[in-house]
Amino acid sequence: MITTEVTLIELASLMKKAAGVSVDPKDLEKSSDSPFGTLGLDSLGLLGIVGELENRYSHPLPPDAERCKTPREFLDLVNNTLKSGA
Repeated sequence: MITTEVTLIELASLMKKAAGVSVDPKDLEKSSDSPFGTLGLDSLGLLGIVGELENRYSHPLPPDAERCKTPREFLDLVNNTLKSGA
């Protein structure tokens, strides 16, 4: 069972690593309900982040993970998936 939770800070670093998008974690926290597009992240970038997380946790994420519109929606889905081990 994985108890790790992906944080906004981790998401910000993944956005940089997987998609080349630099976002300050504090800004990401303030705009966690803003669409990824306003942060400069496109669906391909989000797909890269999904891949990074799947590799890191050796656990597949649901197919709709890459369709999440906001950082908060994405983190909720990822963390619920990791917690449930589903």
